[in-house]
Amino acid sequence: MTVKLRPHHLLCFLTYVGKGYSPAFVENYDRIASRLTAGEDIAIVDGPDDICAPLLGSRNAHCTGASVRVRDAQAARDVGRLLGMTVTIGSRIANTPDMVRMLRSAFHEGTLRPACAGCEWSDLCTSIADHAYDNVRIAPAAI
Repeated sequence: MTVKLRPHHLLCFLTYVGKGYSPAFVENYDRIASRLTAGEDIAIVDGPDDICAPLLGSRNAHCTGASVRVRDAQAARDVGRLLGMTVTIGSRIANTPDMVRMLRSAFHEGTLRPACAGCEWSDLCTSIADHAYDNVRIAPAAI
């Protein structure tokens, strides 16, 4: 199987510790975290993805906002640059421990943070990265 992610979720999954928009969101994200930890590859999609699914019933779902599309474009550019590939809709990314470590290292250094500007979760993610990704739910944790 393949986990479907929108580009900015390539950053969000790096710091996921079990917090989210609602209990249903966290429950779903925990299932996705297990799949990513098991090494399922990633398919890049446009719009709502496997993580956003529980939010679709919400009137003002985060995943439908214009700011999210801006984050997606920035994340796709930055992650693609780091991985040495073009990240576009339909791209497949091999989900390896080395790839996760590389993304986490760059995230901690700030290389991948431009897409996070204005995100309500940014302070939490910064704290998690600053504490060596302690308690993240998607392995490997160490950078």
